[in-house]
Amino acid sequence: MIYGNILTPDGWRLGELHWQAGRITRIAGEPADPGANEHPRILPGFIDLHVHGGGGADAMEGGHALATVARTHARFGTTSLLATTMTAPDDEIRRVLGEIDAYMQAPPAGGARVLGVHLEGPYINPGKLGAQPAHARPGRIEEVEALLALAPIRLLTLAPELAGHGELIRHLTERGVRVQLGHTLGSYEEGVAALEHGACGFTHLFNAMTGLHHRKPGMVGAALAHADYAELIPDLLHVHPGAIRAALRCIPRLYAVTDSTAAAGMPEGDYRLGEQTVTKCLGGVRLADGTLAGSTLTMDQALRNLVSIGLPLEEASRRLSRYPADFLGLNEQGRLATECLADLVVMDTELNLQAVYVAGQLIEGETDVTDAR
Repeated sequence: MIYGNILTPDGWRLGELHWQAGRITRIAGEPADPGANEHPRILPGFIDLHVHGGGGADAMEGGHALATVARTHARFGTTSLLATTMTAPDDEIRRVLGEIDAYMQAPPAGGARVLGVHLEGPYINPGKLGAQPAHARPGRIEEVEALLALAPIRLLTLAPELAGHGELIRHLTERGVRVQLGHTLGSYEEGVAALEHGACGFTHLFNAMTGLHHRKPGMVGAALAHADYAELIPDLLHVHPGAIRAALRCIPRLYAVTDSTAAAGMPEGDYRLGEQTVTKCLGGVRLADGTLAGSTLTMDQALRNLVSIGLPLEEASRRLSRYPADFLGLNEQGRLATECLADLVVMDTELNLQAVYVAGQLIEGETDVTDAR
């Protein structure tokens, strides 16, 4: 049991949250304003759908690195994540997918839950690589089917303008894979057409895609005009706060991701991102030419950043938990309600992390935070 200000789907309750066998069994309490007391804030665990690495480990290193990535992000409140791949030769992607699947069959305790794979590339535009290595190519249904047989690919990023990708989007949608548009030079019209084919989101909105111009709305314009979901990196470096606020007005279920690299949770220095070397410096991660290459963001900092630009805590929380859960169709995560998984983040009045629970197991925090009232 834990006591504090509990963020439920119906609003804040000051009271007790009970769980057993990893699931919430009861929430007892009265409506409350968390700003009017000093009790902990108890939020749903964060769900990060774009994670390349952390703690010095890179997802492309394979299964042995995933435990480090999962433990690192759990320290910052992430209770579930998608292991995100980089554009690479086919044999390298196949190897990594096989190792991710093996890891998921017997995950070690003490880290965030790995929900599956976010395949970011290789089906992206070679003219909009960003920090992706130069192995981009159009996708074929037969090739993608072979990859789907290796690991649970839950989310796939592609450039919709590449030949055959309209058909590929329709096929993936029928197979239950969520498709996001990203690393693209596509037009507004191509973005709208992709949404009509079944694409349902945008990868790191504003970054690595055609921007908004009033006579050429671009892929950003397609997102702002038509998207229900999109991911965004709220490190306040990738996207200006004003652009974040514009997106919040336009995209109902805009959700936060870290796009974190091996440098997350680590000191400044050089790290791996797929086959490339990146440098953590000046508050971010960059290639040698200065190109932003993922981030060092953690989800607890993403929450604080969203609150700092004016979002109420309950809305910021939804964009780190409820909306990414809904995007993947996860009805038992991303919310604190009876029968849901007891994935909890406990924060103090300054939104500093006090404890993290995954399925009711204390992952981070020196003691079991059970505020004695």
